[in-house]
Amino acid sequence: MATKRTVGIAMNGITGRMGLNQHLIRSIVEMRNRGGLPAGDGTVIWPEPLLVGRNAAKVEAIAHAHGIERWTTDVDAAIADPGCEIFFDSATTGARAGLIEKAIAAGKHVYCEKPLASTYAQALRLAELARAAGVKNGIVHDKLYLPGFLKLKRLIESGFFGRILSLRGEFGYWVFEGDWGQPAQRPSWNYRAAEGGGIMIDMFCHWRYVLENLLGPVRSVSCVGATHIPTRIDENGDAYPGTADDAAYGMFEIDGGIIAQINSSWCTRVYRDELVQFQIDGTLGSAIVGLRDCKVQHRVNTPRPVWNPDIPNTIDFYGGWTEVPDNEVFENGFYAQWAQFLKHVVLDEPHQFDFVSGAQGVQLAELGLQAWRERRWIDVPPVAIRNGLSLV
Repeated sequence: MATKRTVGIAMNGITGRMGLNQHLIRSIVEMRNRGGLPAGDGTVIWPEPLLVGRNAAKVEAIAHAHGIERWTTDVDAAIADPGCEIFFDSATTGARAGLIEKAIAAGKHVYCEKPLASTYAQALRLAELARAAGVKNGIVHDKLYLPGFLKLKRLIESGFFGRILSLRGEFGYWVFEGDWGQPAQRPSWNYRAAEGGGIMIDMFCHWRYVLENLLGPVRSVSCVGATHIPTRIDENGDAYPGTADDAAYGMFEIDGGIIAQINSSWCTRVYRDELVQFQIDGTLGSAIVGLRDCKVQHRVNTPRPVWNPDIPNTIDFYGGWTEVPDNEVFENGFYAQWAQFLKHVVLDEPHQFDFVSGAQGVQLAELGLQAWRERRWIDVPPVAIRNGLSLV
């Protein structure tokens, strides 16, 4: 009979969209519905969540709906709870660093959503504190676990592209201003710089780990940001000024001469298959990648267009691409990384996406903001933490 190993997890921010849907329901609750997480040594890891949120009625209703006994509105008590080995945070960015510092001081292992902190200095401090305390730490890198990006990784490792030349990415959608009947579908703090808002701090953390884990180290960045929508309506129906960037148009130089261009915007209307779509071009082939799907075109199937504006186009450019088959059942990306982190805590298995990786993402966001202010390219230095190690 398998040995049950219970792991208590204080889960803060589970009333939010990501905290509830991806981290609680599709990860921790799903793991419990499956009877726990087999650890491979005869042990079954059983996650026992303590739900934490500011609205008592909401937290209690969520706990009741999913058969969870423990919940609280007192985040400090949850951090101090001796029955919780792990503290998880997916609440607001502005409060994250302070909560994580408390959790580290309490000896908890910590797992959290990105960005790790509002500033690079804060993120470095958390990485240093976690290492000095000897607590395990991890940050969500969900894009790498999605089917589309797993297929892309398979293509890269197979040599499909030949020499990779470039990546072009489009991410975003229209976030309603809230002033004409459609409510905003993102919280208002996302558009207030003082509260940790801004699309660069949100999305450049993703682009750092995506680019580095698929293509190579990011060596320099140039970016133009914008606050396209100057006034929005908050949750109480009140107008407020947008003080954070709601769009970012970035370029990145990557090892090997690869150039990446990624547009990130909450002010764009979608005309593509998915909310995020990348095109990767190489000497032997190209790929179009979304969250789930991946299409490829090899050089032998590449059409030979000739520019002639005087006649109608005769080439079906969409028809020359082939779908990459699944060939396997893909696990929910958030579940997969939760499983990895829990095995890291219980079995000391590797988990590469720690707070240093999280700090790298915040660093790139800050450099993007600096490049925008100074209107220039900026080199990306190594992440150095003060215990004598220099990490790239």
